[in-house]
Amino acid sequence: MRRFINILTIVTVAVVLAACSANPDAPKRKRAPRPLLVPASSGNPYEVLVVAEDSMWNGFAGKALKAVLNKDVPMLPQREPMFHVSHIEPSKFNRITNIFRNIIILKTNEFTTAPKISYERDVHSMPQLIMTIQGPAANGISTYITEQTKTITQNLTAEEINRNAMLLEDEYNVAFYKKCKEMFDCELFIPQDLLKMKVGEDFLWASNDGLATIQNICVYSFPYVSEKVFTHDNYIKLRDKFMAENIPGAEPNQYMTTNHDYVLTRPISVMGRYVLEARGFWNMKNDMMGGPFVSHSSVDTVNNRVIVVEGFVYAPEKMKRTMIRRLEAALYTLRLPAAKREESNVKREN
Repeated sequence: MRRFINILTIVTVAVVLAACSANPDAPKRKRAPRPLLVPASSGNPYEVLVVAEDSMWNGFAGKALKAVLNKDVPMLPQREPMFHVSHIEPSKFNRITNIFRNIIILKTNEFTTAPKISYERDVHSMPQLIMTIQGPAANGISTYITEQTKTITQNLTAEEINRNAMLLEDEYNVAFYKKCKEMFDCELFIPQDLLKMKVGEDFLWASNDGLATIQNICVYSFPYVSEKVFTHDNYIKLRDKFMAENIPGAEPNQYMTTNHDYVLTRPISVMGRYVLEARGFWNMKNDMMGGPFVSHSSVDTVNNRVIVVEGFVYAPEKMKRTMIRRLEAALYTLRLPAAKREESNVKREN
């Protein structure tokens, strides 16, 4: 990829994880401040510590859990596991290890009648999620873990996104926040290191302009005509249009486009509103550049338009899981005019 200064020539132009039935797509907004006597959790984002007897960890239940946690992150150019997993026996679960950020306790329990998952938060440190998977027999737990693959991975992922989104609302790029509010009347909290900013027509772009890796956030809008704009094909068509107009390459015949063969779209709920989530690969036309992207498309009902927020990464020969998920967390901080108005009304009523 060319440096940011070359490709950024634009013509005027946040889950309440209380139970496994909770919607993992929508992070909650605020967490209570950490008490002075409660330690900060250890470990890096997307690391999971499994506490289980060696016999269980090396048996069917452990193998099933490893298969779930080591599933590939979708829509990345190289294979990357969803989580980095480590294991200890219960006898080593002490004051040093129990402050880990994500913990899964895997055990048999003769007093249970069927396998189940339960959750606890901020027990030994903050922020922390402890997921306990237990059942009367190891074989039954193994089958249950496989059946609950989506629940396990979504809840762990949503917890990390939630943490990152809340951190961003405390420390964010103020200049971008103000520009986004000025242009779109929306609030969006993005990482502070995305300092380079370019403005287009209904298009705003920020980048960290890194040497080895480049992380980007963009926002654009267009009139809401019908719900057909949220179909898979129309999403790609509109994305191609905006990116071609606003993200050129170093040469006149180069511009960003979408790899149409590798795009996944699905509806999700974020803070109670409908969002079309898209994941896929972007390419630079007539160049060798490319990478993953993730985007959220929402209807701004106050102004009758669609707001699209997207994060995309260029990091050749680098692992991209943590980078793209860091940008994805920023997408969850978007507040549309209607949401801001509702929050203001609640404050006045209180």
